[in-house]
Amino acid sequence: MDMHASGTFEVELKGLELHDPADGTLGRRAIDKRFSGDLVATSVGEMLSAGTAVAGSAGYVAIERVSGILAGRSGSFTLQHSGTMNRGVPQLHVSVVPDSGTGELAGLSGTLATRIADGRHDYDFDYRFDT
Repeated sequence: MDMHASGTFEVELKGLELHDPADGTLGRRAIDKRFSGDLVATSVGEMLSAGTAVAGSAGYVAIERVSGILAGRSGSFTLQHSGTMNRGVPQLHVSVVPDSGTGELAGLSGTLATRIADGRHDYDFDYRFDT
């Protein structure tokens, strides 16, 4: 059965050392998040990003491990991010890594969408349990 969760999150990004910072177009950051609403959880992860010489164009990938409670079930799972900004037009895909759910979240799959407006971060999580 398909399910839906929504709420807000707070995120803190911290710069990390790069393997090769040669031309300044690459970035690496630690991710710390706190989710509230239908998903009550924290997460930690890492993000790699690449900027370009064209304003408004960039890309990033990230992996974050989420631990908490979803629909009354406790455990953890991993999210995989892939995002681009093409001359100011964003495209983002965030999905649960297959078979990454633990505890009562084993069998979790789904996609997470985010919105940022007026300094507030919202999420919509469409998910299911395959077990």
